[in-house]
Amino acid sequence: MQLQGFFKKPKNELEKGGRTPVSAAAEMHAEPTVLCPACKKAAVPSELWDNYLVCSCGNHFRMNARQRIDFITDSGSFCEMDAELRSKDVLSFPGYDKKLKHARLASSEKEAVICGTASIGGHACGLFVMDSSFMMGSMGTVVGEKITRLFEYATTHSLPVVGYTVSGGARMQEGILSLMQMAKTSGAVKRHSDAGNLYITVLTDPTTGGVTASFAMEGDIILAEPGALIGFAGPRVIEQTIRKKLPEGFQKAEFLVKRGFIDRITPRAGQKKLLTRLLMLHEGR
Repeated sequence: MQLQGFFKKPKNELEKGGRTPVSAAAEMHAEPTVLCPACKKAAVPSELWDNYLVCSCGNHFRMNARQRIDFITDSGSFCEMDAELRSKDVLSFPGYDKKLKHARLASSEKEAVICGTASIGGHACGLFVMDSSFMMGSMGTVVGEKITRLFEYATTHSLPVVGYTVSGGARMQEGILSLMQMAKTSGAVKRHSDAGNLYITVLTDPTTGGVTASFAMEGDIILAEPGALIGFAGPRVIEQTIRKKLPEGFQKAEFLVKRGFIDRITPRAGQKKLLTRLLMLHEGR
């Protein structure tokens, strides 16, 4: 049996099954691709950026907080508040200091939420955006404090608040201090509402745990991105608890909007336009 050349990979288009030759320089400068988890197709990053990190199949890739601020606010309008606040290991939880250090390096942020004032479509508002790259947007004392301070500022200055949520829930390394933030933020939201101010939330994938059980679901208008997982406990935890199979798409945004838990699903490309219109209507123009 002749094996010579049997395992040879064709490199010339003249050989049977060969490929068109590409120069080494072209291969070196070829743009890398990323695999879409939904359609399993390769996507070119530059094309994704042109479409707000949304695949052609409609899958919304996750964005960090700074990226969201850049695409949703008017250029140069964002003014950050309480940027110096950062978490400390107040309970001496094993390994927490190391996790915080790693989270700051991974996200280039001091905490899991960025707060400030901005304008969207020419309309002034308070804005908070959570960041999944910082300990999966978990809510600790500093996250709760920053959001509370933002609502207090917005109440004093009669500003509407727009909030982008993404979170795995309360930060277990801070114990009961983390859980207390649910009540603290909810109180600030209530005082803001009692003063006649508008609060809009945009739920992104995933929004779960104590964040869902507090300020994420307390908006006057609750929007969500397509396919976002929204709930308190995750589907696997629920199935293991009740020992039953959950309905298809359970806790996805599409499932929740049909049952009235959220008001509308809004693709990323249309969010600024919709938020502009809602803020305009609130101003009474």
